[in-house]
Amino acid sequence: MSFTYVKPEKISLKNHPECNEVWVRDKIMEDTSILGLGELEVKDIERSQPQGGRLDMLLRDPDSGKRYEVELMLGAVNESHIIRCIEYWDVERKRYPQYDHAAVLVAEDITTRFLNVISLFNNSIPMIAIQVEALKLDDKIMLNFTKVLDEVIPGDDETDNGGEAVDRDYWEKKGSRKSLEIVDRCLEIIKEINISLELKYNKYYIGLTDQFKAKNFVVFRGKKQFLRVEARIKDQEPWKAKLEEAGIVLLTGLKQSRWIKFQLKKNELEENRDLIKELFQACYLEYQGE
Repeated sequence: MSFTYVKPEKISLKNHPECNEVWVRDKIMEDTSILGLGELEVKDIERSQPQGGRLDMLLRDPDSGKRYEVELMLGAVNESHIIRCIEYWDVERKRYPQYDHAAVLVAEDITTRFLNVISLFNNSIPMIAIQVEALKLDDKIMLNFTKVLDEVIPGDDETDNGGEAVDRDYWEKKGSRKSLEIVDRCLEIIKEINISLELKYNKYYIGLTDQFKAKNFVVFRGKKQFLRVEARIKDQEPWKAKLEEAGIVLLTGLKQSRWIKFQLKKNELEENRDLIKELFQACYLEYQGE
């Protein structure tokens, strides 16, 4: 079978008479997966902000509940676009602190200069930059979204301190007493692997420490109805299959190759204690070998 190569024409959305910002937004609403962030739900559009202005799109991951504050701009990104994106993200995370949030900036042209500026915020603000390109072939227009900057997940690096230290009460308010009880049961399992490990309450996650340094081969984030567990391991597919077979919900809102993320409820932990211990032990041994 032979193929004919055709070269599409790159067009400017900003200068196009019909394919304007609303048109691009509508295409994202029809199929949010084109952004490359997973199968997200549209929570709101043109969302009014207390200090004025409107958030272009609020998207939500149906599995994890994570929210994405999306700011769309045709043409080249500028300072006001970046500031607006961060401001709206900050407003929404303060409104709904029980959810994880990420600021998403979408523009036709994200220059190296602005990419460097955005990356400066990236260790403290979970920010994603996506460049959109429009291609025309005959009477058809295609949109290509490319992630040029991904968010840095607090706790992704074991040297990261997860933000300032907090206490157990902070996580009881942010999550729930129910989710902290599951953390305690997980710690009991972890102590069977290494008795010296204790919980370390950070702003962004509950990690592990041996009282000398962080040992974050597993971290926890308490939610209202469940515990979010993030286990760091390289060979993930067999573990994902085991967890799914046990009926444990995997969280796919964030694509981070080194971590398996899943929901855990108290009854699920009790019913699958051996499996959870096996996973934690594999993560610990891999971590120790690095």
